[in-house]
Amino acid sequence: MKRLVYITRKEHFNAAHKLFNPAWSKEDNEAVFGRCANENWHGHNFDLYVTIKGNPSEDTGFIMDLKKLRDVINEHVIEQLDHRNINMDVPWMSGKMASIENLAMGIWDQLVPHIHHGQLHCVKLWETHNNYVEYFGETLEE
Repeated sequence: MKRLVYITRKEHFNAAHKLFNPAWSKEDNEAVFGRCANENWHGHNFDLYVTIKGNPSEDTGFIMDLKKLRDVINEHVIEQLDHRNINMDVPWMSGKMASIENLAMGIWDQLVPHIHHGQLHCVKLWETHNNYVEYFGETLEE
């Protein structure tokens, strides 16, 4: 019998960003985004949880070796985000609002091609003590 198991790896990074729509006035941006529209940017200490799912190997008991998952996350996400300006320094966020929602979807897109054992299940990104987002790779039909 095959069983479905979920396993999560936690990583951490620090990054700056600004929420600002260039099509809007400064006043409109401040009304919608408040202090997050600060012209001098602001930063967060992000916690990232990456969950994969699958059937553990009979040989190893692993869905995926967590050292390999750590390396994939570090190479394709952390090294590109840690101590960076999300709006200016991260190519895969170029032209996108640097919201936590868009960042989580971008992280998903960076990881999914590199998960070869199991399946990427969830990207959970904590921006503050009170705010986090979860993305499961799902889309909505409109």
